[in-house]
Amino acid sequence: MNPGALGSSGRPSASLRDEGYPSRRERALAELRAASAAGRPFGLAKETSNLFRDRSRARKRRLDLRGFDHVLAVDVARGWVEAEGMTTYEDLVAATLESGAVPAVVPELKTITLGGAAAGVGIEASSFRHGLVHETLLELDVLTGEGRVVNCRPDNEHADLFFGFPNSYGTLGYALKLKARIVRAKPYVALGHRRVAEPGAFLAALAEACRDGADFVDGVAFGARDYCLTTGRFVDSAPYVSDYSFERIYYRSIRERSSDFLTTRDYIWRWDTDWFWCSKNVGAQIPWVRRIYGRERLGSRTYQRIMRWNSRWRVTKALDRLRGAYSESIIQDVDIPIANAAAFLDFFQREIGIAPVWICPLIGTRAAGRFPLYRIPPGELYVNFGFWDVLRRPGAFAAQHFNRLIEEKVLALGGIKSLYSESFFDRATFDRVYGGDAYRALKAKYDPDGAFPELYTKAVAHA
Repeated sequence: MNPGALGSSGRPSASLRDEGYPSRRERALAELRAASAAGRPFGLAKETSNLFRDRSRARKRRLDLRGFDHVLAVDVARGWVEAEGMTTYEDLVAATLESGAVPAVVPELKTITLGGAAAGVGIEASSFRHGLVHETLLELDVLTGEGRVVNCRPDNEHADLFFGFPNSYGTLGYALKLKARIVRAKPYVALGHRRVAEPGAFLAALAEACRDGADFVDGVAFGARDYCLTTGRFVDSAPYVSDYSFERIYYRSIRERSSDFLTTRDYIWRWDTDWFWCSKNVGAQIPWVRRIYGRERLGSRTYQRIMRWNSRWRVTKALDRLRGAYSESIIQDVDIPIANAAAFLDFFQREIGIAPVWICPLIGTRAAGRFPLYRIPPGELYVNFGFWDVLRRPGAFAAQHFNRLIEEKVLALGGIKSLYSESFFDRATFDRVYGGDAYRALKAKYDPDGAFPELYTKAVAHA
């Protein structure tokens, strides 16, 4: 199969052969220019979203870029894949695996798009080798608010936008086409799971694993004295392969066995079937309910639809009010220098108490310090903590009390948090942490008339 003919279904796409990327690009430009006189900021029309924050109900002009979902080329010899911005990682991985490679960093969920990961912040268990998703990018075509498509590379006249695009969340423009690094892959991944009781010993083992030649490293905190460290290595053959795409649940397996083997594809999507462990909130971990869902409906697409429905109709909030307890959705990913990671764990388990928590190491590449909107020092080991649940406590608390506590602690420990979920920073703090001066210069240059929302307004004020 020609990977250049893959669309969002993963099947050959006739539209690519009929018109191709240049025609789609010109249509998007024409649509943007025709609508620019309407006077309201643009939003992106799309079927899925991996943002977890409330948004304004105000009407926006919607720019429909859903047709930009094709993998255009895979070049294993030179180590890159070229694809359009709305291409899901599910399709991107399928195309690269056919050629014996995978993207250097693949975010956890099949529904995340290449453009979305570039405009946000993407991480996975290979990030201790390759950094965050945006550090694997080689170039991108960006549709800007001023009505141009500019090609951005680290070494051309639009290098400022190349480095300023990550963590801008569609407020400087949309990536129509991207080129990203890929790495050669073997058919299987051999996993080792190690149980550790003490947080300090776990973090030391995590750091050692990053130096020990593994291809993948991550871990899970199941409690204050219950940690599991997982390492993965590509291998050519396997004595067996486990299947966690239906009746068996991956995150439970890592406490039950010391080793395992998965196909490379199943390893990459090991977290998608149960949205890590969040499928418990929609009954999908009850065996008979799981069978009703069926293999095809287990995964991030289904859970997103349920979540959006619940957000719209506020069913969970109504039930929490009936219970009479304070409830707060805690959905965050935070990056902490490893020197302060034990202090963050102590705070989190004492004040928040959500479990499990995903733990993923990352090391900034040599270019990491050049991305002004999400600064990670090059060569320094950080630890990502991901926690996603509803915290319920008796008593009364100010709105978003616990999320605000987390934000304060992250900054106090020299860390930074992703902006895909709720944020509560004041404007001065936000500008200091997320490159306010650099952002304003980029906004003035590439979106001077405000065709797209402003970052603080979108991330904190819910525009």
